[in-house]
Amino acid sequence: MQLPDLYDIYLQYPSVQTDTRKLKPGDIYFALKGPSYNGNQFARQALDAGAAYAVVDEPVNFSDERLIATEDVLQTLQQLAKYHREQFEIPFIAITGSNGKTTTKELVHEVLSSTFTTYTTKGNLNNHIGIPLTILSVGMDADMAVIEMGANHQKEIESYCVYTNPTHGIITNCGKAHLEGFGGIEGVRKGKGELYDHIRANNGTLFLMKDYDYLVEMSKGISNIITYGTTGAMITGITDSSKEMLEVHMLSGTGIKKIQTQLVGEYNLPNVLVAVAVGKYFNVPDEKIKAALENYSPSNSRSQLVEIDGNKIILDAYNANPTSMKAAIENIAKMNGDKVLMLGGMMEMGEESLKEHQALVDLINMYDWKEVVLVGGDFIKVNNPFTTFATSTEAGKWLKEKHFTNTTILVKGSRSMQMEKVLE
Repeated sequence: MQLPDLYDIYLQYPSVQTDTRKLKPGDIYFALKGPSYNGNQFARQALDAGAAYAVVDEPVNFSDERLIATEDVLQTLQQLAKYHREQFEIPFIAITGSNGKTTTKELVHEVLSSTFTTYTTKGNLNNHIGIPLTILSVGMDADMAVIEMGANHQKEIESYCVYTNPTHGIITNCGKAHLEGFGGIEGVRKGKGELYDHIRANNGTLFLMKDYDYLVEMSKGISNIITYGTTGAMITGITDSSKEMLEVHMLSGTGIKKIQTQLVGEYNLPNVLVAVAVGKYFNVPDEKIKAALENYSPSNSRSQLVEIDGNKIILDAYNANPTSMKAAIENIAKMNGDKVLMLGGMMEMGEESLKEHQALVDLINMYDWKEVVLVGGDFIKVNNPFTTFATSTEAGKWLKEKHFTNTTILVKGSRSMQMEKVLE
């Protein structure tokens, strides 16, 4: 079947699914394969469940006119997404970075959707499967699309730009994340910078964090740049570090004076500022920008503040790397009262892992804490004077037995550590 013919089918059934457990009647089922699964084996199940069609790339032991055979299902999914993208002449805003990209994506979406019909990445479906699915979820009524791009090696962002073709780009930052795949911090900048390369080559528009000299250097040669930051930018703002929840005082570029967010941590300041910058660029009224940012409540264990048994829990357990860990530790260290750290190991750090975990231990030692608990990964391999556990479940039992009150507790770690379990 030719791509235009498949696209005609998609227009009749514009809902794509790769997981039969989530399939709804009328979906087109794409039978993806992975190291431990083969979607082709579930083609009959998908059709029996009401799938309009099933796209397969291996022979199946039944015949059905709703089967669409292709050489490579993943490649077909990506090509279909590219074809769909080509039908639009609207802004496609791509967001990548080592930290904060999901929060930034959510904030930008909140601001834009206050005024425009805006589609965005669901959750963190930001890889070679999630991005095509996101593009295919963009309805023909769309005014805007906001696409999150994750990456752990070079050439990955470049490949996503082929079928996303972003008109606008944001790199939140380039920190010490996925060092194993990128090969060090310079590799991270080169990999994330592939988004800038696309913007530069296609005369797109960049939203640039002016405070980060390395991003300014990386952006050279791009003509259309909207800057934001704490000083010397088109949109500027600062935060009051004495406040528990992030409070942003806007200094220039907008009539907004103050934004009282529901986010924890000064490290979220750039995420708020870029959302303001995007809103101003697309002429979203100030009052709508302010309301959107103040009404946004984080979820999925990202910069959440929850109260349990009289304690304030900063739950930031969705991801962790040296840069985000340092920011979170320094943020809670500034707070008043008793403070407890419960930190899980960082993954995908490669040869730098032990050194980076030790550096965090050294940072922790610079401040006073009621208790410090380190969980799993290379935290239990480095020299430290703190309480250590192999799993978050064990750490959770310890927490229950402590009966803390009036204490601020930071819970953070890489996704695989499942640090949210300490609260169960």
